[in-house]
Amino acid sequence: MLLALLAAATATATAAPVDYRDDASWLCRPGRAGACAPDATRTVMARDGGMRTERVVPARAPKADCFYVYPTASLDPGDNSDMVPGIEERGQAASQVAAFAQVCRIFAPVYRQVTLTALRAGRMVSGDWGMAYGDVRGAFANYLARDNDGRPFVLIGHSQGSALLKRLVADEIDGKPLAKRMLSAILPGTTVLVPKAGGIGGDFKALPLCRAATETGCIVTWASYRDTAPPPANGLFGKSGDPAMAAGCTNPAKLDGGATALDAVFGFPWWRKGFVQYLAPADWEAGDMPVPTRIARSPGLVSGECMTRGSFTYLAVHVAAGGLALVMAPAMVGDAAYPEWGLHVMDVHLVQGDLVRLVAAQADAWAAGR
Repeated sequence: MLLALLAAATATATAAPVDYRDDASWLCRPGRAGACAPDATRTVMARDGGMRTERVVPARAPKADCFYVYPTASLDPGDNSDMVPGIEERGQAASQVAAFAQVCRIFAPVYRQVTLTALRAGRMVSGDWGMAYGDVRGAFANYLARDNDGRPFVLIGHSQGSALLKRLVADEIDGKPLAKRMLSAILPGTTVLVPKAGGIGGDFKALPLCRAATETGCIVTWASYRDTAPPPANGLFGKSGDPAMAAGCTNPAKLDGGATALDAVFGFPWWRKGFVQYLAPADWEAGDMPVPTRIARSPGLVSGECMTRGSFTYLAVHVAAGGLALVMAPAMVGDAAYPEWGLHVMDVHLVQGDLVRLVAAQADAWAAGR
């Protein structure tokens, strides 16, 4: 049901369009501090339990732009959100896309999404998906007209954001000249169908899955499940109902396939304080060790590999044994209580370091080909 609803976003907006010439209609734009400004430092957690801090430095002259659409987050009371971003929307941007300031200018529109309130109440079908899509499409058109100036760009979404960007790519980019400027569309947490036999096709007619870090004009997509808790029959993500098609899966850390370590970046303690932690001082501890920053990177804690199991194709995530796994275990949330969701809420965090490097490599490759 959820996937059908996400796919139902249509090009028909049913409300007055948002004026994206107004900077207040944007959560993030270049030159504005806020949700998309990364923390200056974060903690690096070693496998042996050791810690160090590292700086996160925004690029002075990034080679590319990142256009980000946040996932289902709004706690507004209606089925669609208003245009005043709450701490929940800002928290998602802070956790999912702020780190990309190291490699790109970030543009993130506020949009009238179908709310988390509606999802929790079983009212997703009541939401105005056309309005949500119309907002994203209008924001992207404004970005192209006002800010792009021929620059390469990356589309980044998650969940509802990925579903809306998937439709945008199909409508505005796939098979069109604009595809030459798209480094990639990063679409985790939604299903992108591709032919089981290989090659291009399925949801996009001319855009392949990315299979090398220097490839551009391609799609990066995955759905995360723990390797010890694969998707059940009612799993929500990574499933194909077409026997000739499979859900696309590209491991951002190893696009050509196979298992490899993931460069995971987590925020704490969001399971205790919701999204507040992204906008307030950290107050969590790893075991008996106080952690001095609200964001922690843990390369080597998890590894991943795209796997097929029945009608599901997904990123199987393995958590390394040892002390660090116990310390970081509270960050690996979602699948215990809701196995059909898998590690959906962690899709971006599990590979965030890898994604930042991928965007940098694609931007370099695009520039070299000019």
